[in-house]
Amino acid sequence: MSDAGMSDPVGLLQELVAHARRAGADAADAILVSGTSLGVQVRQGRQEELERSEHNDIGLRVFSGTRSAIVSTTSTDPSGFERLVTQALAMARVVPEDRFAGLCERAEHGFVGADGLDLADASEPDIAVLAERAQQAEAAALAIAGVTNSQGGSAGFGRTKIALATSAGFSGSYARTSHSVSASVLAGSGTSMQRDYDYHSVVHLAELDDPAEIGRHAGERAVARMNPVKPRTGRMPVVYDPRVSGSLLGHLAGAINGASVARGTSFLKERMGTRILPPGIRVLDDPTRHRGLRSKPFDGEGVPTAPLVLVEDGELRSWVLDGRSGRQLGLASTGHASRGPSSPPSPSTSNLYLTGGTVGPDALIADIAEGIYVNEMMGSAINGLTGDYSRGAAGFMIRNGALAEPIAELTVAGNLVEMFAQMQPANDLVFRRGTDAPTIRIDGMMIAGA
Repeated sequence: MSDAGMSDPVGLLQELVAHARRAGADAADAILVSGTSLGVQVRQGRQEELERSEHNDIGLRVFSGTRSAIVSTTSTDPSGFERLVTQALAMARVVPEDRFAGLCERAEHGFVGADGLDLADASEPDIAVLAERAQQAEAAALAIAGVTNSQGGSAGFGRTKIALATSAGFSGSYARTSHSVSASVLAGSGTSMQRDYDYHSVVHLAELDDPAEIGRHAGERAVARMNPVKPRTGRMPVVYDPRVSGSLLGHLAGAINGASVARGTSFLKERMGTRILPPGIRVLDDPTRHRGLRSKPFDGEGVPTAPLVLVEDGELRSWVLDGRSGRQLGLASTGHASRGPSSPPSPSTSNLYLTGGTVGPDALIADIAEGIYVNEMMGSAINGLTGDYSRGAAGFMIRNGALAEPIAELTVAGNLVEMFAQMQPANDLVFRRGTDAPTIRIDGMMIAGA
């Protein structure tokens, strides 16, 4: 792999785009994603895995009329640009036409950086520091009474740089870092063993949870799940822990994704401007959040990012759009194009969250005589056309307004249209995962258990 030109990634991409235009492309853009990642995993106090990886990937997209093609390479040596451009143009001239293809009209002109977002931490840990964090997390988990084995503690660091340039005059670059720690342990023995975990990932080390706290939470959660039973089959309220409530928000994001709406494969495709969530609830996407896990100054097409209200007072206000899906729907991009070096842009959310709850989680469940508290989900059977919903789950029974015995091997089912309309959020929203929601209660869910 050559690092030629990497001291000026934007200049490198501008040179590649200019080469494509000179060779006959009607328009072009190029993206570079480079990064370094370091990870350590320990098990039973001993280092089991050590990973370090580095990568440089360039993607070139060219347009010939309404046809386009993408090629990618791991070489950053400009001497290979002629071959890359020739290959891309040859592909573009034989693929089917796409009348919605093209550079995004909303892209900025000039250079855009990440000033003010604070997405890159100057500190970079070495192997010994990461190993110590992983060992602390695992040791704290193993110290919890009832924990009998470990699946490991881990710690990681990553630094990624992204640059983009287009033939329409946009250029931009930014860097982001990530620090993470996790632990996963087992409680019990034999066929009655139960597993649980905890993790945390942040942009800046100063905001990373204490590894010992991560481990302690993992151990306590595993022990609390011991000797689960199956709930009865029937309809009852389901309360989603913040660890899993974000999955509901993810299903909403999928249904309002512009590509799905344009294809007609979304169960919300006719609901713009109507109430889909209860009054008072807001759903927002904010790619400009300071030190946000998914923050970025521009999207994959060079459109400057900005906070976007998707649902206001329960009413659906916007789709999530990139340039192509916007053209299909006769709308402008919302600045949510996401792409990699070898794939075309597509709509995607960034820091997505739901708010509007007014009571605490204890008050949310206080009047539930019998219900389900879900803190883990597995599998997924979601029908994008109808909104039919079915997922495996585990958690705890709710009895007389309080958490009771652990439960497992159950299925939670319903229809997302009805589920969204009945959402009752608590006021415990914490920005921790990129897609974040508070504790959420939904009544009348179908539970398949014993």
